[in-house]
Amino acid sequence: MGVFFSLCRVEICLGFNWVVAVFFVEGRLICSVTMSLKSIVRELKEMRDGIGNMSKRGVESRRWNGRTKSHVAPDITLTSLEPIQQGQWAHLPPELLLDIISRVEESETTWPARAVVVHCGSVCKSWRDVTKEIAKTPEQCGRITFPISLKQPGPRDSPIQCFIRRNRETSTYLLYIGLVPSENETDKLLLAAKKVRRATGTDFIVSLVADDFSRSSNTYVGKLRSNFLGTKFTIYDSQPPHGAAIQQDSGSSRRFHSKQASPRVSAFNYVVGTIAYELNVLRARGPRRMHCTMNSIPVSAIQEGGTAPTPTSFPQIIDKPFSPSPALKGKGPSTDLNNVNLPKLAVPSQGSSEPMVLKNKAPRWHEQLQCWCLNFKGRVTVASVKNFQLVAAVDPSHNVLAAEQEKVILQFGKIGKDIFTMDYRYPLSAFQAFAICLSSFDTKPACE
Repeated sequence: MGVFFSLCRVEICLGFNWVVAVFFVEGRLICSVTMSLKSIVRELKEMRDGIGNMSKRGVESRRWNGRTKSHVAPDITLTSLEPIQQGQWAHLPPELLLDIISRVEESETTWPARAVVVHCGSVCKSWRDVTKEIAKTPEQCGRITFPISLKQPGPRDSPIQCFIRRNRETSTYLLYIGLVPSENETDKLLLAAKKVRRATGTDFIVSLVADDFSRSSNTYVGKLRSNFLGTKFTIYDSQPPHGAAIQQDSGSSRRFHSKQASPRVSAFNYVVGTIAYELNVLRARGPRRMHCTMNSIPVSAIQEGGTAPTPTSFPQIIDKPFSPSPALKGKGPSTDLNNVNLPKLAVPSQGSSEPMVLKNKAPRWHEQLQCWCLNFKGRVTVASVKNFQLVAAVDPSHNVLAAEQEKVILQFGKIGKDIFTMDYRYPLSAFQAFAICLSSFDTKPACE
């Protein structure tokens, strides 16, 4: 056997989306094997799921054979099993691993095919580290890969196009990525929200999944809360804004003990933005007018050379693929967050950057159609009071370029019954844009 392996040689050739392995013995070609990168990733995922069971069966069979013979088989400890469970794919040369995952990431740019990139990060720790290094943020590559991408700013050049499906019976709102709903309903779910009415207002609970809106779950992302009239909304994030100072009311007392809170869930909601709709006292004709103050985004983010806060991971839960398995959706003991005084962002001191403010883009009156019109570039087809476009509201002292002031950061509009489009770009994230759009679904009799 040792002589045989010394005479063997294997050469691997990489194509754009395939791998060819050529086997030589004593300099002669014996066979070649061609596999696509998708097949390799699929087999790696299957091997990862089944390698543990195979190892256990092998150990049990060796122990059983030892009992039937005259000698005692040596006991196998857990440390000897660990390299078997890790698998041979974990020991690939770093250059080869980097090249394989890079080609997979470049070839699979849209969902659901992009799930292959997430599977690469699920093989083992070394694969996960390389995948997270290759898969860039939405601002850098314009694509959404991991759940943390929903908290990161969108691309600067072209918006990420999504759509929202409203279910009136269940009071849920589902955010999908894509231009319009597909016929085979294979659209990728990004976020889900459930409308909960209270005595003093309305809450929209935002989650990573469509069947669990508990605030004690590790799929909880944040919420949107309105006042009684539906004219003011507050955006709460489940994690503190990246790089922002949080101030907490020193006189507040927490009405729960530390043992009552799940270790996977943040104990607070953090205020990251507010939305205000102007009252229409005179009942004047025209679209709704709104202003959004993004406390977690400084106005310097849209200045030349500016950057927006970009979180890299969730602080309490592991950065996992979309559509988490039931094992990842476990709940901890419930915590009454309504009785907790919520911390807010520190008020910017003198000399610090001011928060970014968004406002409605002014529509124009169309004489022939006798209505207010905006150029949605074909993404909105049904007239609705909910339709809007948001641009940055800046002062001349902010030194923001005129092109940046005219750029539409978020647009939302109706395309069919209970179907709406949502296109967002830098510096907003998918979660922030979704929360702003949810405010448009609440009833506002004083603003229309």
